[in-house]
Amino acid sequence: MTRRLAEVAKKVGVSEATVSRVLNDKPGVSRATRQAVLSALDVLGYERPTQLRGERARLVGLVLPELQNPIFPAFAEVIGGALAQLGLTPVLCTQTKGGVSEADYVDLLLQQQVSGVVFAGGLYAQADAPHDHYRQLADRNIPVVLVNAAIEHLGFPAVSCDDAVAVEQAWRHLASLGHERIGLVLGPGDHVPSARKLAAARTLGDLPDEYVARAMFSIEGGHAAASRLIDRGVTGFICASDPLALGAVRAARRKGLGVPSQISVVGYDDSALMNCTEPPLTTVRQPIESMGRAAVELLNARIGGSSVPAEELLFEPELVVRGSTAQAPRE
Repeated sequence: MTRRLAEVAKKVGVSEATVSRVLNDKPGVSRATRQAVLSALDVLGYERPTQLRGERARLVGLVLPELQNPIFPAFAEVIGGALAQLGLTPVLCTQTKGGVSEADYVDLLLQQQVSGVVFAGGLYAQADAPHDHYRQLADRNIPVVLVNAAIEHLGFPAVSCDDAVAVEQAWRHLASLGHERIGLVLGPGDHVPSARKLAAARTLGDLPDEYVARAMFSIEGGHAAASRLIDRGVTGFICASDPLALGAVRAARRKGLGVPSQISVVGYDDSALMNCTEPPLTTVRQPIESMGRAAVELLNARIGGSSVPAEELLFEPELVVRGSTAQAPRE
């Protein structure tokens, strides 16, 4: 019992005495704190006291495209914790290849009468993907917040890392090391964050079309794309995700080239363990904590009935220099 009190109190950010008052159905606790404690019980897997089982926590869908890329579990941890502190219970919905689709998850969440939905990395970022399920949420007036850049006209607030600033930081870093043949490894052609990165790069220096390669967001995709660019003479790589960057490192090594002695690679996200790779990955960090909490604040405001503009909040990235970049090789 003592351990349960301590864990719930830490999760919610209140005293153990407050948790005890909620569990014993005592007065003197605000409704918001009460809901937060009950939600934390659910999240941590503890059974509610008998007298409180009739009270259902408010549910919020958290829809992710995958869990293999460490950036998505990181967002889930921040967003889920922030929701629990507000008395909202996150319902994690993760897509798998050939499994439940994003639209199917939306149908399931609507059946559960969720209070709102947070999407982190979904079909809203792809111009050519189906978007009817987003309109379905809008028509039902379900509060929705998107994490990272989306296509226009969906009508939802978004929280994004500034892709243009991220590319500028990476480009200037590689240029300062003497790299003149800088290439980009990006996501699919209809992917909005990738399109923003490409547009920014074209304003920074000479970027021939043959120095731009597209790939699916995976190590294997990065390997294939970077391999093509290495054959075209690229020495400095800016990648749209950390897994793509790890694929670029692998491509260089498979061709017998050293990283960073001959090929320099910059990733994007600064997801977990990127400081433990060999070499440790230079990357552009997304402010996951700030972005996740902002997304939850926007959603909670909408759930509470406040008017939230369908605008995009841009957060500043940070270049983290490690061991995968170095002076360009001399001709």
